[in-house]
Amino acid sequence: MLSALLVTGLVVRPGPVGGWLDALGGEPAVTPAPTVTTPEPSPTPVLVAAAGEGSAPDPATVKEVLDPLVDAGALGSTVNIQVVDVATDTLLYERNSDQKTTPASTTKVLTAATVLAARGAAYRLETRVVAGAAPGEVVIIGGGDATMAVEKDDKDLFPGAARLDTLAAQVKKALGGTKPTKVTVDTSLFEGAETAPGWGSSDVSPGGQVARIQSLMTNAGRIQPVHNEFGGDPRYSDPALSVGRLFAEMIGAPESSVRRGTAPADVEVSASASASAGPSLAPGTELGKVLSPPLVQIVDWMLEHSDNVLAEVLGRQVALAAGEEASFEGAAKAMGDKLTELGLPADQASLSDASGLSNRNGITPDLLVQTLKLAAGGTRPELGNIFNGLPVAGWSGTLETRFATPSDNESAQGIVRAKTGSLSGVNTLAGVLVTKERQILAFAIMAKGGANSVTARQALDKIAARLVACGC
Repeated sequence: MLSALLVTGLVVRPGPVGGWLDALGGEPAVTPAPTVTTPEPSPTPVLVAAAGEGSAPDPATVKEVLDPLVDAGALGSTVNIQVVDVATDTLLYERNSDQKTTPASTTKVLTAATVLAARGAAYRLETRVVAGAAPGEVVIIGGGDATMAVEKDDKDLFPGAARLDTLAAQVKKALGGTKPTKVTVDTSLFEGAETAPGWGSSDVSPGGQVARIQSLMTNAGRIQPVHNEFGGDPRYSDPALSVGRLFAEMIGAPESSVRRGTAPADVEVSASASASAGPSLAPGTELGKVLSPPLVQIVDWMLEHSDNVLAEVLGRQVALAAGEEASFEGAAKAMGDKLTELGLPADQASLSDASGLSNRNGITPDLLVQTLKLAAGGTRPELGNIFNGLPVAGWSGTLETRFATPSDNESAQGIVRAKTGSLSGVNTLAGVLVTKERQILAFAIMAKGGANSVTARQALDKIAARLVACGC
């Protein structure tokens, strides 16, 4: 397989890529307006057939080239790695590639693959409001859409996101002359603990990298619609109740009325039919509903910016699709089962979360590479969407500022497309690249023990850049 994105110049512009290209005189990127109903999308043509213009890499030469780089002290005491020629399925290089190690955010590669296989690219998440048990009570039901914006100005964080103010307008219209008196927040879709084993207390602090995982939130739990790669995005201590309070203000209900609870059973009364019903609104009558963008866009955002909250809610969608409870444990089981269904070695992963923030996760390089190979192979076209979201070296997401130093890493800019991973003493990189001989390689590099994250990342980048430059 050969990446059209990396070789032919057919560029999908995620995030900052659009601005980078516009500065060079390219056409401005346009984000189409979302629609309520969307047919199952065809995969974006990220990969096309390999041209076969160059010689396949020689494993002995690859070993000679990579051994000194893999032994670099900056990477730490343990480096597990695998490199495979995708077109020929030739193992080019490996070191302890069947050994589980802490994957950090490369876990999100598995999350992306399993949720796309479980739900499909066009699936949308619903946030609904129904009438409560008493007149004037409304119940807002979390459907797991963590991308929902508060209002129009928030939509720069997750373009095309559903909006809380839109939902509030629907509800006010449906209530007619009934005065809203109480807002009940229903987060019963998700079960179990709201933080995962292996998360530190600082991870979920107001300035941490994740919020408590609840089925109702706006802007992935952020107080302001901004994203900072290494945290510093203040989060609500209770995202769902915070949404409830914002919603109460929007519809004119007392903020003091906001409580947790569960919705009455649905009834067969539409929101439009209920608009004139006034005080006779039956409990469970739908008053409003907004839909997330298609799942493929959420996966893109999750991968490009390594958003931990999005990863966790997507993991729960894998669980819900499989009939498992939507919890950390349920997501781990369902993801493992889906990997097995895809023909991948699920026993090579031990998961405590779907984001990789947990230091208790263990994944092998072999599993990551096999997942990337399957996504590139065309037999599961829905998995090809993974490559749209993977950050591009020197261009987008968590790789936007990478592959700049040392200078010999620059040759890989725009060519390496990979998921990053970083925890204390852990640095990982897994993705695809195209060599100068126009061969596409899948790789996973997982290093543990490096004392300095900056030099460790540069050392990781140097391995990938050397593969790009090496005809081997």
